[in-house]
Amino acid sequence: MEYNHDELAKKDKAYFWHPFTQMADWEKEDPLIIVTGEGSYLIDDRGRKFIDGFSSLWVNLHGHRVAEIDKAIKDQLGRIAHTTALGFSNAPAIELAAKLVAVTPPGLDKVFYSDSGSEAVEIALKMALQYWQHKGEPRHKFLSFVNAYHGDTVGAVSLGGVELFHAAYKPLLFDVLRAPAPYCYRCPLGKEYPGCKLACLKETERILEENKGSVAAIIVEPMVQGAAGMLTQPSGFLKGLRELADRHNSLLVADEVATGFGRTGKLFACEHEGVVPDIMTLAKGLTGGYLPLAATLVSQKIYDAFLGDYAANKTFFHGHSYTGNPLGCAAALASLGLLGEQGFLDGVEQRVKFMADRLHKCGKLARVGEVRQCGMMVGVELVADKRTKQEYNLAEKMGARVCYKAREKWIITRPLGNVVVLMPPLNIPLDVLEELLDGLKWAIEETTRE
Repeated sequence: MEYNHDELAKKDKAYFWHPFTQMADWEKEDPLIIVTGEGSYLIDDRGRKFIDGFSSLWVNLHGHRVAEIDKAIKDQLGRIAHTTALGFSNAPAIELAAKLVAVTPPGLDKVFYSDSGSEAVEIALKMALQYWQHKGEPRHKFLSFVNAYHGDTVGAVSLGGVELFHAAYKPLLFDVLRAPAPYCYRCPLGKEYPGCKLACLKETERILEENKGSVAAIIVEPMVQGAAGMLTQPSGFLKGLRELADRHNSLLVADEVATGFGRTGKLFACEHEGVVPDIMTLAKGLTGGYLPLAATLVSQKIYDAFLGDYAANKTFFHGHSYTGNPLGCAAALASLGLLGEQGFLDGVEQRVKFMADRLHKCGKLARVGEVRQCGMMVGVELVADKRTKQEYNLAEKMGARVCYKAREKWIITRPLGNVVVLMPPLNIPLDVLEELLDGLKWAIEETTRE
């Protein structure tokens, strides 16, 4: 199909409001318009081929146009595209629920579907709140962490702790308890590793003790706070939270929207420390980057608290029009089939080690303060002064400038402020991965050169 770039660009600027984008800047630029994909590459309307360095916002696991997922969707489309889960069920949703229970940490026994990570978190909040009501303990407080990001709906934003994203909406939000999370490069409590982890856990325990009997749940992004700049947690922090939740009889919610499905080198980030949460939220990579689908998994004890006579009003009164959409569930089943193939996670481990070796060189650059990596989730923090850790002023848009420069090496990625993010498809060929990492290093050197 032939595309007229100028016509598409004109329509884009006239009608399309882009997410997390200052449109005044966007309207001055010539937009990059993607029209097709192939493996680890994205191809624009001019036929230019770019490495997808951030998995199209962290969702694409296996590359683009994957034969197995394409076929699963086409086969399901030949049957039915959608049917409601309110009063009915469908085969792909049933099979996927069984599969998710089988592959997630043991003890997560029931699956509730929605459409996005934000919605999965909203569901987790409502389930936790209603669970305690049914138990006769009306706990109403939630504990989340500084620099947390759990989505963009009101409940999820209330839990969030990224001021850049969330400050404007404070009049809409409910109060949460906020504990410091380990950011060992810039510890919020002024402690060096491993003191940072211990200090954050101690402060979390103090907050729980101060609010004894009222905290419904602790919610955490396990191992990595993604949107905060790929802030990796020290070993033992997640396990420490599980212990604190048990000690204070609060639920633990693991938000694995970004970290799930192999991104951290394990199928789920909780596996790194043998932690089983009471509730787990999943989205992004669930369908392999094909269709919007999310899931909230809960333990049997939470599910059982909602059972009762119809008139008792213990029902979980929540749902979405596309809950358990058959097309999305079919895609997810095919994606999980690929993840479960023998040697797949071994291949991820190989790429993780390859990335670590190449990123070591990147970390030596004069304007790189820290390189953070957990599996194939990477954040490269740019600094104005390496010795003092002085940050670049956000007005300099250094992260964005590096990512824009990387396009000259046919690389697409996206920054989080002064942090350049890399999160390529899990099966990216090693030679393409090498090109990606070398191109990023070059872009940083060229952009930050004095």
